[in-house]
Amino acid sequence: MGDGGCEVTALAERVGDALEASGRTVGVVESLTGGLLVQALARVEGSGSWLRGGIVAYATSVKRELLEITAQSVVSRQAAEQLAAGGRVRLGASVAVAVTGVAGPGPQDGEPPGTVWIGVDDGSAVTAELLQVDGRPEDICAQTVRAALFGLLGALER
Repeated sequence: MGDGGCEVTALAERVGDALEASGRTVGVVESLTGGLLVQALARVEGSGSWLRGGIVAYATSVKRELLEITAQSVVSRQAAEQLAAGGRVRLGASVAVAVTGVAGPGPQDGEPPGTVWIGVDDGSAVTAELLQVDGRPEDICAQTVRAALFGLLGALER
């Protein structure tokens, strides 16, 4: 991963510092990244005091059954918002971040690879942002983790 790995580590540490300073906790729901996002946070020293856990909901049926997603497409703003909200409640966290999208190599729900939605629920508002990235599946996943950490940090610093 090269410099990207160092950047992700630094971002995860900033998220940890912000959570620690505010006394908040975080939960993670991820699909296409398959656990990479929660791993980045779990590697931060002291994460045991603010990381509630992660849910890897890879299959559409798991998103619908476990997290009660009702969005027509699981690759959508509504799905990202519902995943974040469901994760925050189910994990008992102050804030939750969720990622859903298409890493490839083929499309999903009519969306091309590189289409990613990042949702954040901070307990008072739920938001989602679209990320469009290029590359191989592993590149898309790495960029998604980076963007999700930035999104989470932005919510914590509001």
